[in-house]
Amino acid sequence: MCIGIQFKRDKFLLPLVLLFLLALPVMAKNKDGNVLILKTGWLIQSSEKVQAKGEAISAGNFDPIGWYAAQVPSTILSNLVNDKVYSNIFEGKNLQSIPEEQFKCSWWYRTEFSVPNKKGSEFTKLAFEGINYRANIWLNGKLIAKADTTEGAFRQFEIDITAIALQGGKKNVLAVEVFPPVPGEPTMGFVDWNPKSPDRNMGLFREVKVKTSGEVSISYPFVKSSLDLQSFKTAGLTVSAEVKNNSQKTITGKLSGEIGSIHFSKEVTLKAGENRVVTFLPSEFKELVIKNPRVWWTNDLGKPELYNLKLSFSTNGYLSDSQETRFGIREVSDYINESGHRGYKLNGREILIRGGGWVDNLLLDNTYESYKIQIEYAKHMNLNTIRLEGFWGNNQDLYNLCDENGILIMVGWSCQWEWPASLGKEVDEFGGIKSPEDIKLITKSWQDQIKWLRNHPSIFVWVYGSDKIPRPELEKNYQSVLKADDPTRPFLAAAKAWTSAVTGRTAVKMLGPYDYVPPQYWYVDKKFGGAYGFNTETGPGPQIPPLESMKKMFPQESRWPASKNEVWDFHCGGNAFNTVDRYNEILNNRMGTPGSLEEYCTKAQFMNYEGMRAMFEAFASNKPNATGVIQWMYNAAWPKLWWQLYDYYLMPNAAYYGARKACEAVHIQYNYGTREVEVVNQTVKSYKKLNAEIKVFNTDMTEKFSKKMQLDLAPDTTQKAVQIPEISGLSKAYFVDIRLFDSKGKPLSQNFYTLSTMTDDLDTAKTNWYITPLKGYADFTLLNSLPGVELSVKHRFEGKAKERLVSVELYNPSDKIAFQVNLNLLKGEKGESLLPVFWDDNYFPLLPKERRVVKGYFEEKDLKGAKPVLNIEGWNVKNQSL
Repeated sequence: MCIGIQFKRDKFLLPLVLLFLLALPVMAKNKDGNVLILKTGWLIQSSEKVQAKGEAISAGNFDPIGWYAAQVPSTILSNLVNDKVYSNIFEGKNLQSIPEEQFKCSWWYRTEFSVPNKKGSEFTKLAFEGINYRANIWLNGKLIAKADTTEGAFRQFEIDITAIALQGGKKNVLAVEVFPPVPGEPTMGFVDWNPKSPDRNMGLFREVKVKTSGEVSISYPFVKSSLDLQSFKTAGLTVSAEVKNNSQKTITGKLSGEIGSIHFSKEVTLKAGENRVVTFLPSEFKELVIKNPRVWWTNDLGKPELYNLKLSFSTNGYLSDSQETRFGIREVSDYINESGHRGYKLNGREILIRGGGWVDNLLLDNTYESYKIQIEYAKHMNLNTIRLEGFWGNNQDLYNLCDENGILIMVGWSCQWEWPASLGKEVDEFGGIKSPEDIKLITKSWQDQIKWLRNHPSIFVWVYGSDKIPRPELEKNYQSVLKADDPTRPFLAAAKAWTSAVTGRTAVKMLGPYDYVPPQYWYVDKKFGGAYGFNTETGPGPQIPPLESMKKMFPQESRWPASKNEVWDFHCGGNAFNTVDRYNEILNNRMGTPGSLEEYCTKAQFMNYEGMRAMFEAFASNKPNATGVIQWMYNAAWPKLWWQLYDYYLMPNAAYYGARKACEAVHIQYNYGTREVEVVNQTVKSYKKLNAEIKVFNTDMTEKFSKKMQLDLAPDTTQKAVQIPEISGLSKAYFVDIRLFDSKGKPLSQNFYTLSTMTDDLDTAKTNWYITPLKGYADFTLLNSLPGVELSVKHRFEGKAKERLVSVELYNPSDKIAFQVNLNLLKGEKGESLLPVFWDDNYFPLLPKERRVVKGYFEEKDLKGAKPVLNIEGWNVKNQSL
């Protein structure tokens, strides 16, 4: 019997569907004004339950009784979940209870729409931006596209429906019969990161649009910028677009462009049916040489400035078509450092890539609000990059938000097609794209994605291989596409260290680890995943969520114990990552065996924080030899135990705040490899007469070492401050408190480490592709004996508008440490956590008699009418709700 999952028969949905049919379909109009996005007003049904054929289903008199309400973009399962056919599918093992057999047949999508009667809109086209995996498409009783011409999840299709579409506000009926991917077909997937969706994500997973234009239409506008990297005083813009003559006669008209107050145009003559790229060069149009350009930077280096381009084509005195796009003026490039590792430059400046591996939701049902929060999280963590292993996104919201927030994106194919288990057929050293048909399909898919996304300044590299390089024939095709459609960015043939016969060395690495390693690993390892070069995916293994999320994931009877627990295992990854038993053994040895889920989660947050902080700090410590690191992974497709800085519910775990701490612009840190205290400057500013304070304490807070020093800090450097000497009389676990102040005594950075006289002992001889195991463990069990502390707390909320602030003043009146203090806001006294809340700091200590103010911000709407309640807890801190 499944736990908590609910099944409902079709008849229970009939009232919902009938209500739905009473409303007119909602069609979103985009900024171009000549595009309708068919978002709501859809219905879906299995072809096994529909006797009618496409001709009848797409007729105006068809009665879709018993069909399910739907929207697009969507997958079949996401719609069924929204319609309450299945609920609570992510708790326990409920996902396994959804029958997969029902998704092996085709499913119908059906909607109705009207084409506006508008002068200059004689031609109408239907655009599909993502079909998984193929579809028969019917309009007004006519088959307009067969499934063998619309296959490929990453193809984009545009169909001329001028002769079939009814104009003047009359009702058009669209019916799309979607067929699922079968094993061996290159679709999206989740590899070994989490279970696959029972429907294999079949559906119209990206937007469907109706486009209208006059005789000439515009598509794929593109802006290339060439920036004067010495003075930043000028930038040359090359503007291009495809213009198509949809008529059967020669047409002459004017293609005009507008960028703010800048205007440019040229006369264009097109033969009947001709499609041509028209280009405006800065050498021909002086208006396109921009003086004092507003330059796009990542959020840590400057402001992510954006421009708008509007193109229009006019002929015979009327507007035939117009298109708008947004772009940024910036240059990205790569380089090879002295050690032979690849790095990246933004506007001529070498940058240390600090990021995480992104994944969309398991049901591909991300919303704009979800994307917005998650990109704000990246910014708040002081990260500058996300890596998309796969062309994720059900529209361009994710990319737009990265543009606006100054977050770089690595974009490219997933390793889904490179391994037999995930692809569903045999592969070779180049992966599973082998046949001429597959090569042709994927080449076209690559081109579609490049042209769809190339105006986003946030995208800094195209990655067309992940774990493997593509076969030479395919790679040559990729290169041809980039040369023709986007020569402005670097590329990577693989995210792993390979040498391509076509393009040479990738000069990046993918050597793990993916499982738990202790903090010193990142400093001492010089052969595998340690802090050198560009590690495109790596991390310290599982990141266990906080207690509240664990209770959502697991039903009561499956929450404890943690080991040998098949429900826990189901929420792990695949292959070597299908359990946390290995991690639990390490936690037990380092921290002491927990006796409850609450204690387990508390100890896991300690491991989350120290592990994530150390990885990012080590790469900053070792630059310029270290050029970048991508935490595997950044987020979660569903509730899980592995690889995440925050979970599916958007709840940060302590690794989130470890990353935020490590990636501060000016930062003081402890080097686990050399026992040195270092100061890192990620900015372009110089700092004079900084003051560093270093103190070492036993767990009873007896001070064992203290030192103050002054230093100057050059731009973009890591400077060694002082080495902590060997100290006698240390407790098995002890504390290092380090703080940095500016010349006027203002705090710039503070950091706190728990160390052990018994260090973790790496068994390097047994290193494999995912872990360097331990043969000895640090001893932090003294932390279990820390006496309890009750903090004195004052807090206030400010603002009643969209964004609200919370300020919390904490005081430790005792002579003991308040360890791992965690702040949280609740929706009401006994409500669940308010998310998101962006705290200055969290999971921090308070030393004896220390007073500290921590601030955060949140949005009023997320309270949903409840009163915000502050909750304070910690390792040895009395729980308070205020």
